[in-house]
Amino acid sequence: MPFRSTLLLCAALLWTTSAMATDQLTIYTHPSFAADWGPGPAIKEAFEEQCDCAVNLIALESGGDILQRLRLEGESSPADIVLGLDTGTMETARQTGLLAAHETALDRLNLPIEWTDPLFVPYDWGYFAFVYNTDQLPEPPTSLEALINAPDDLKIIIQDPRTSTPGLGLLLWMRHVYGDKAPEKWAQLKGKILTTTKSWSDGYFSLFMNGEAPMILSYSTSPAYHMAIDKTEQYQAVRFDEGHYLQVEVAALVASSKNKALGRQFLQFMLTRDFQRHIPLKNVMYPATDIGTELPDVFGKLIQPGKTLYFDPATVADNRRSWLNEWLDAMTR
Repeated sequence: MPFRSTLLLCAALLWTTSAMATDQLTIYTHPSFAADWGPGPAIKEAFEEQCDCAVNLIALESGGDILQRLRLEGESSPADIVLGLDTGTMETARQTGLLAAHETALDRLNLPIEWTDPLFVPYDWGYFAFVYNTDQLPEPPTSLEALINAPDDLKIIIQDPRTSTPGLGLLLWMRHVYGDKAPEKWAQLKGKILTTTKSWSDGYFSLFMNGEAPMILSYSTSPAYHMAIDKTEQYQAVRFDEGHYLQVEVAALVASSKNKALGRQFLQFMLTRDFQRHIPLKNVMYPATDIGTELPDVFGKLIQPGKTLYFDPATVADNRRSWLNEWLDAMTR
């Protein structure tokens, strides 16, 4: 065999052996996690250094889209991990029967609530809050009730609870505070809503940051990014008297995954410092474990809710459709 042909054959064999040795871990997630400025790229690099694998991040539009894609694909899904569901959607995801036990020790978790779930591993958490532009709105309403009763010339941006996890968070927040009176409170709030966007990023970057409205539904942690990265205190979250609704974001192993061992390795990796240290300023949330001095100082300047509001995920799943219908009726009345 000619020397050049021998070299080509050896190279082909080496490439094939390498390709066969490297497993691919496919993760469905949302755009803010997978974006260049998000935690995904750094986490992908850190995990690939220790797993002898290639991580493929597939960004879908929102947490709702992740769940919808998983349902549509069923057992033929190429995903090994779904990352970006939360306490508002996880019970619905559990009921699909398409997820497998994580088998991860949860003793390192540092959350405002106890966590023992066998399917879902938290990777961050935070509180929903209204963020405001201090230049446009020097004195924002300081409670849900004050916001609802504010003049209609105060305009806010919210997200659709059918497609957005923050949007669903506001739905649960309103229901937790007002119970059966939530529909009439939505009707009162309606006049102040400038627009309802499909996703958080659509409203925050395209509208709020361009000054279209002085106030937007977001997170109590959002100002941390502006203070640490943008070096400005112009954007702040307002502390509401009634308390703030808690969100815990989670990941889970897909039952049909051909790489379950690798998927479980990634879920365990999520609770290590190499993953968690990228959360505060790249996902702009609280890390799910205590990272000590690596938590940026600006997190000490954030509002602290007087009360944590939270529904058990099973309660959300049981009532989600009826609460969504109440919201739709109020918005279209």
